Amino acid sequence: MVKRSVVIGVGHYLPERVVPNSEFEKTLDTSDEWIRTRSGIERRHFTAEGEMTSDLATHAAKAALADAGINADGIDAIVLATSTADLTFPSAATMVQARLEMTHGFAFDVQAVCAGFIYALSTANALILSGQAQRVLVIGAETFSRIMDWTDRSTCVLFGDGAGALVLEGREEPGMPSDRGILSVDLHSDGRYKDLLFVDGGVSTGTSGYLRMQGNQVFRHAVEKLAKTAEEALERAGLTPEDVDWIVPHQANIRIIQGTAKKMGLPMEKVVVTVQDHGNTSAASIPLALSVGKTRGQIKPGDLLVTEAIGGGLAWGSVVLRW
Repeated sequence: MVKRSVVIGVGHYLPERVVPNSEFEKTLDTSDEWIRTRSGIERRHFTAEGEMTSDLATHAAKAALADAGINADGIDAIVLATSTADLTFPSAATMVQARLEMTHGFAFDVQAVCAGFIYALSTANALILSGQAQRVLVIGAETFSRIMDWTDRSTCVLFGDGAGALVLEGREEPGMPSDRGILSVDLHSDGRYKDLLFVDGGVSTGTSGYLRMQGNQVFRHAVEKLAKTAEEALERAGLTPEDVDWIVPHQANIRIIQGTAKKMGLPMEKVVVTVQDHGNTSAASIPLALSVGKTRGQIKPGDLLVTEAIGGGLAWGSVVLRW
């Protein structure tokens, strides 16, 4: 028998304000058709004034805990993936910990931009396998609307705000590819590509800055690297693409999603797609898609999932898990 990190609850939260593509036509040289054609995005959610990343994360956390049928007393740790924390410090995770009235255990943030949730899942899995925690609340939450340059039509139409969360629990499994839980993890980064996707602010500038992206270059790296990391993770788990029930990808761009599925030899019917409704929510996109996929009735117990993402750094990776 081996220990596996098994998903026992999932939830998500989206801000109330829905922003259709047509809203950008008022201020930018763009159109609903232009945005849909290039990204697959139809609408996204933006936070209200005063609504912060920790607020979204707390809502998603409560939904995941409710789905798991436990309260915060049953959690040992919180790992929160975000690039848009409320403050430079303390971590957004500790803010969520306080709002859940959780006075035990520990909480911290992970920052790997759009790949953040993959890195957070990997970290939570390591905590469970090492025996440091038995149950970990893993959250992805972002308010990218606060780092948009609203004059840059190539970026500001792509991103949205939201949060998703999972509860992982350590359980004994036979040690086979048929086990429930996280079966393998594959992580990568290459700092040489920093200038392809970054925010031009921080402590070095004294400003929060704006997101800057070389979209064509990011696209080229994304399809190749995402398909490769997914295949490597499957091989590590003793599985093949033919075993996969669902790809749950980072929801950045429908063309990247389609290109990755094609490179893996899998039909789009096996891909959970939410980008049309949420836009790119960075570290929140995968847990959002997992929660929505379960709500839709797509993701069922026993299904084999591959989830993968790439973001600024460049940082990328994948996780294979059985639901």
